[in-house]
Amino acid sequence: MCGIVGYTGAKKASAILIEGLKKLEYRGYDSAGVALQHDGRLVINKAAGSVADLEKSLDGNYKSIKVGIGHTRWATHGRPTDENAHPHCSCSEEIAVIHNGIIENHHSLRQWLKEDAGHNFRSETDTEVLAHLVEEYYEGDLLEAVRKATAKVEGSYALVVISSREPGRLICARQDSPLIIGLGEGENIVASDIPALLAHTRKTKVLEDGEFASITPENVDIFNSEGKLLNREIFEITWDIEAAEKGGYDHFMLKEIMEQPAAVKETMRQRINTASGKVDLSELGLNGEELTRLEKIHIVACGTAYHAGLLGKAVIEELAGIPVEVDVASEFRYRNPLLKENQLVVVISQSGETADTLAALRLSRQKGLKVLAITNVVGSSVSREADEVLYTWAGPEIAVASTKAYLTQLIALYLIAIYFGEIRGNLAPETAAKLVKNLRALPEKLKKILSEESLSKLRKYCDHLSSWDSAFFVGRNIDYPVALEGALKLKEISYIHAEAYAAGELKHGPLALIVEGIPVIALITQKAVFEKTLSNIQEVNARGGAVFAITQEGFNDVTKQVESVFSLPPVEDILAPVLAAVPTQLIAYYTALARGSSVDKPRNLAKSVTVE
Repeated sequence: MCGIVGYTGAKKASAILIEGLKKLEYRGYDSAGVALQHDGRLVINKAAGSVADLEKSLDGNYKSIKVGIGHTRWATHGRPTDENAHPHCSCSEEIAVIHNGIIENHHSLRQWLKEDAGHNFRSETDTEVLAHLVEEYYEGDLLEAVRKATAKVEGSYALVVISSREPGRLICARQDSPLIIGLGEGENIVASDIPALLAHTRKTKVLEDGEFASITPENVDIFNSEGKLLNREIFEITWDIEAAEKGGYDHFMLKEIMEQPAAVKETMRQRINTASGKVDLSELGLNGEELTRLEKIHIVACGTAYHAGLLGKAVIEELAGIPVEVDVASEFRYRNPLLKENQLVVVISQSGETADTLAALRLSRQKGLKVLAITNVVGSSVSREADEVLYTWAGPEIAVASTKAYLTQLIALYLIAIYFGEIRGNLAPETAAKLVKNLRALPEKLKKILSEESLSKLRKYCDHLSSWDSAFFVGRNIDYPVALEGALKLKEISYIHAEAYAAGELKHGPLALIVEGIPVIALITQKAVFEKTLSNIQEVNARGGAVFAITQEGFNDVTKQVESVFSLPPVEDILAPVLAAVPTQLIAYYTALARGSSVDKPRNLAKSVTVE
């Protein structure tokens, strides 16, 4: 999710790099830097802070330099510091690398490079491994060195490499992270996203997974992993700059919904051992004895993160056998919570700066409890002050209404539940293995939900929903937290008054509000409470409510009882809430569009709530 720009041509490289990085600022970042080829050496300028600060530090110098690479970093490994900013250099400082993605085996590579090959490291990042690997394999051909280096790498990457020994040449490689090459006259430019290219060209070539590129001012050569030269067609960009920032989507919210399969995959990456099929959260530093002694978990969060916590409670209690209490962070410290020895506090915050959540974290630590943070932002206050941190690698989330951050928070909680459950002996190894296998299948199932066929069904339903000023969401068991989050999304961006109820509570008051045609979105994905929820749907039908059901394929009895239905790909019941959340997000999005509401910046709301 970081920003990459590389340039080779006849113009002032530093100006083009800065301009390109500014076009990528919407992606979010915590540091920036450039590496420039100058008189047989590399000039490196990087620091924590903004692109504007980087521009000031360059101060118009190096006007004659025509080749360079630039980067804005969204921290994943290592804090946002000058040392951890990109580009990263080899020991000789003759090779510089910029990189998006995650190198999963960076620990073992670092150990080998330090102990056996004598390399010296300057940063905490996984990326620096790449610079030293390329140096280790460099024998006069930078492309060949990059090919050999990436063959040693496990993980995801979009990377650009330059060497002081090969003037005018950029080497690129891609695996699971985007990289686009812009074609000019006597110049070429590479970037991680289209906005950085549009001021210079609309003719591009897209690098695909497992491919490499050698770029000079005159030529762009693309190769496969075996070194075979490929013939790649030119792609002409027709988007304007504003649309390009959103990846061609109309809104950041839709772009972020569509990014969820990748975000879920990234959050699981490194935390599931592909060889053993086990969840590995050794990064947390919680030993088996601590987890065995654990008597209770407190989950504390706000808004969407609170809804993730409610689902986390059910999953952790089921799989790990640990009692869990969930609190709204703004209430937690005012009720004098009973915090005792052998308890763990889990705080959840997308930004890591949520004021009420921070206050709950500080209170818990004052009372001597260990705090585990689930957050999306490395270097945030929550991540710095917690004892342990589990990052959700969702990347920057721009839209105020949270989508991909929520889904990755759910994944983090499932991983915790499975990991704790196995260590405590509450979860049989074969059950854990089956769950892990199904977790890993979620990204492909999410892609099916986001297909055009599925989207058209939801758009049609939202035409009806948009004409109402009230709506209801209902669900039982672990469908109920999904109903709560669905109602919140609809309120946030369409401004429709939406309420969520545990379906069994309908007869205790809410049925008085059911009138002819009123929209009721029913979550019915759990076999254990299927008949009960179906009975509640019939209660709504009897009073004229219009029920839209979100269910699983194969739950055929639902179709007979509702006006319309959206079927999820089959999945283990306990994992269904991850899939079920997505249609509720899309319902909110398309309904807001139909009502002409501001999707990315809803009234009266902010992305990060930094005051109580």
